Amino acid sequence: MKRIGATVCAASLPSLAWAADISLADQFAEGGAALVVTLGLSILFLAVTIERLLHLRARAVVPAGLLERIQPLWTAHRFAEIDKLLADDDSALARVVAWMVAHRHQPYAVVSSAAGDIASMALRRHQQKAYALAIVATVAPIVGLLGTVVGMIEAFHVIAFSEGMGNPALLAGGISKALVNTAAGLTVALPALGMHHFFKHRLATLGLALEQQVNALINQRFLPQPEAPALRVVQHAH
Repeated sequence: MKRIGATVCAASLPSLAWAADISLADQFAEGGAALVVTLGLSILFLAVTIERLLHLRARAVVPAGLLERIQPLWTAHRFAEIDKLLADDDSALARVVAWMVAHRHQPYAVVSSAAGDIASMALRRHQQKAYALAIVATVAPIVGLLGTVVGMIEAFHVIAFSEGMGNPALLAGGISKALVNTAAGLTVALPALGMHHFFKHRLATLGLALEQQVNALINQRFLPQPEAPALRVVQHAH
């Protein structure tokens, strides 16, 4: 009889697992309004992440080789060719250099200040586009917690008015449905927080490279160069 009972139990395990899966799916379906909001936040997270992965690249901030192509043209005073080259480039470095070419007769202090403002504005624009990730990382767990609290209230409300204290499954089912909201909120918040810091670090790295290249160009083209000392010809009396 023990072997038969064990066989029956073993045979019923797959069906129990299948029932648990169905129950979990039902819990997600019955998660309530909080789960719908979390789903919307996850869509926002995916959209912002994909957009930033496509557009927050080196070629959008400080493309490789751009300054090396501009330097000989600037030395040869071929500014029309520089303008044509920069017109096909929408990077932050290209916008800064285009302003410097257009105002190449301005003094060092004016060019340095304006170039810094243009570069800072371009970097802030990229930072603002990734700000939604910080919002998702902050709001998603709170929404999940709110859904859990509401679910717990509903679970105890059902028990209070249905005399369900003798049926633990009724309480366990309600609590399980409530905790799904917390799990969903954390599932969205954690990767959103990770991607937020990833893009923040990438932007800082690209911003440092942009600052180095802009400063190098300004110092070379606008910083007054020290004059070479005049040669003194000494005539020896004979």
